Amino acid sequence: MRVDSIRAAAAAGSGHPTSSMSAADLMAVLLAKYLRYDFDQPTEPLNDHLVFSKGHASPLLYALYKAAGAISDAELLSFRKLGSRLEGHPTPGIPWVDVATGSLGQGLPCGVGLALAGKRLDRVPYRVWVLCGDSEMAEGSIWEAFDHAGHEQLDNLIAIIDVNRLGQRGETMLGWDTDAYVRRAQAFGWRAIEIDGHDVGEIDRAYEQALAGDGRPVAIIARTVKGKGVAAVENRNGFHGKPLADPEAAIRELGGPRELTVRASAPAGDAQPHRFETHEAPAASWKVGEEVATRRGFGEALAALAASNDRIVALDGEVGNSTYTELFAAGHPDRYFEMYIAEQQLVATAVGFQVRGWVPFAATFAAFLSRAYDFIRMAAVSRADIRLVGSHCGVSIGEDGPSQMGLEDIAALRAVHGSTVLYPCCANQTAKLVQAMAVQPGISYLRTTRAATPVLYAADEEFEIGGSRVVRSSDRDQVTLVAAGITLHEALAAADELAAEKVAARVVDLYSVKPIDERTLIEAAEATGLIVTVEDHHAEGGVGDAVLEVFADHTSRPRIVTLAVRVMPTSGTPAELLAQAGIDRTHIAQTVRELLPAAGTPTPRPNR
Repeated sequence: MRVDSIRAAAAAGSGHPTSSMSAADLMAVLLAKYLRYDFDQPTEPLNDHLVFSKGHASPLLYALYKAAGAISDAELLSFRKLGSRLEGHPTPGIPWVDVATGSLGQGLPCGVGLALAGKRLDRVPYRVWVLCGDSEMAEGSIWEAFDHAGHEQLDNLIAIIDVNRLGQRGETMLGWDTDAYVRRAQAFGWRAIEIDGHDVGEIDRAYEQALAGDGRPVAIIARTVKGKGVAAVENRNGFHGKPLADPEAAIRELGGPRELTVRASAPAGDAQPHRFETHEAPAASWKVGEEVATRRGFGEALAALAASNDRIVALDGEVGNSTYTELFAAGHPDRYFEMYIAEQQLVATAVGFQVRGWVPFAATFAAFLSRAYDFIRMAAVSRADIRLVGSHCGVSIGEDGPSQMGLEDIAALRAVHGSTVLYPCCANQTAKLVQAMAVQPGISYLRTTRAATPVLYAADEEFEIGGSRVVRSSDRDQVTLVAAGITLHEALAAADELAAEKVAARVVDLYSVKPIDERTLIEAAEATGLIVTVEDHHAEGGVGDAVLEVFADHTSRPRIVTLAVRVMPTSGTPAELLAQAGIDRTHIAQTVRELLPAAGTPTPRPNR
């Protein structure tokens, strides 16, 4: 494995061979004796899971695949080349990789999700092995994972910490103080085993002890040497992320190439993954005109949908009485997961669950998803299918103030590769979009509102992803108001005010912000020549920018004016804050009057 790690990096002219060499003994013993995995059947439910949290040690992972007979030597040497599935850091483009890693601190949290799925959802005895680097032990997400695994008593999770002392630019925070790692792991309720990571006998005994479960996750703290086996780089700083200068000499020093093939143990037993009982249940629905918050609409819709789909699971960041996942928890306690105030672990667990074929919905306040943004970004790299729900969006939440207001979430989620961004205005629309999200591939995001809003649509109306709804129109329309969520109701009220002044306004409900309904927007632009977008979100990257992008390449563009939150909000009532931001009905109507002078006298506006 050391030789092949050197060869792969040399062929690529880049990579991390020295980081791979330190953990080679640990992985060799794992493959030879303890990893239960059928490489010919990567979807076998009883297969163990192996996650390289230190994803930069990918040459070692690919050397392991070669040693297992899963890839050829020619493919090994395609490492990092365009078109090769052996990328610089592992991704699920390889069938034996569950999640993308490389952004450090992510593999162990995702491993917690896999282990939790094995314990409480699949209920099968696979094991989750996670190779961690010592540098990433400084990441807070690692300790969120330690905390949650200890709390859940995940004795099917084994973290192997490669303590090789040297990071990218020098010594790590703790160096070779392996006792400090032991104390920290134990403090989080883990069983810790300290070993020499190059002593095959000690490694063997540590794995054997790890499998003698006592209800606790296991951390194997392995003291290793970076660049082990090659004097020119062994335990020397300055060689991180570089191929060896003289790979042939290094290979000779290690005894030359080998062509051994070591078959991993086949998973034992014929246990079938657990399935939960399903039954037909009435869909959540409300009467037109009823006042219901979309966050409640989400909670009731998800609980109802889960009754007929036993693959749906819900996770929450200790705000279930605000996001209304508490309704799911009451109806389906075996499929509900409280993740507490640990948003990185919340998203990572959802990623781990979807690896096993579950359909996760993860909910918290929209503002707090920003803490987990790197996990969301990497979930896209993992080709993960997860559903995120952010409540308490915008200034309309009121008195809690700006620390609780999601005002960047649309921009952030729109920027994620292949994402879907949905922003419903009423409970019935929310229920339909929850159903659509359950089968939507990739990362989907539902933005919900704190305040109760009138139900606009009948329960039998359908809303497809990528669509919009023209709520009001005529052949005399002079302006198009484009809004979603809370501001759609403000736009409708503004349209009523303008109608009394003989100004006809078309109103478009842009509930699907990404993908966006270009055709409806273009038709509205051709009909009115003027578009005003209104959103309870910062101006950058939100609804207004999404609409502007539709017309970026059009030779005949309409005039587009965007109303958004351009002030720093304070505490206040929802009505006061919508007015302060210039996105309430009064300011929308004022904007139209200014843009259409014949409709009335222009009045000053704080927002454009």
